[in-house]
Amino acid sequence: MTPKNKKLLFIFIGILILFIGVGIGLQLGKIIYTPDKNFSEIKKTSEPADVSVAKVVRVIDGDTIEIEGGEKVRYIGIDAPETVEPGKSVQCFGREATAKNKELVEGKTVRLKKDLTDRDKYNRLLRYVFVGGNLINAELVQLGFARAWAYPPDLKYQDQINAAQQAAQKSRSGLWASCPISQM
Repeated sequence: MTPKNKKLLFIFIGILILFIGVGIGLQLGKIIYTPDKNFSEIKKTSEPADVSVAKVVRVIDGDTIEIEGGEKVRYIGIDAPETVEPGKSVQCFGREATAKNKELVEGKTVRLKKDLTDRDKYNRLLRYVFVGGNLINAELVQLGFARAWAYPPDLKYQDQINAAQQAAQKSRSGLWASCPISQM
């Protein structure tokens, strides 16, 4: 082998190693590491960047939860009757909405999907909440424990949530049978 051929062989091997390294690096880049609130442990997930996984430690009301690490999460696209609004009395069907939300998510691991807005003015995470394949935001509306309430620009699932409300109204589920319109 001539010195020129050896040099070409080494260049070829170097380029080949470079491409293999880049390919491995691209595959590793697909693994998303999400630190918990205290950064004490790293959670590995294969979810897209706009989706996280968390355990619900407490249900605050019909449309707000607290997850491990202390973050509060407000459901996007719905409004449940209030039970904890300072200076106001509990709204019609508020206790029932909170109880149903507890039944659906408390103590469970949920997927939290972000739309366009990350947080509301109270610094709560704004998310769509999934248990298995169920969109809890829409389920609460369809069962009559909340109503559809669009918060532009976060409208990714609003058509599904609006359809859930139409079904609840048609079947007079939950608050649609129990509450006067003036209290909704």
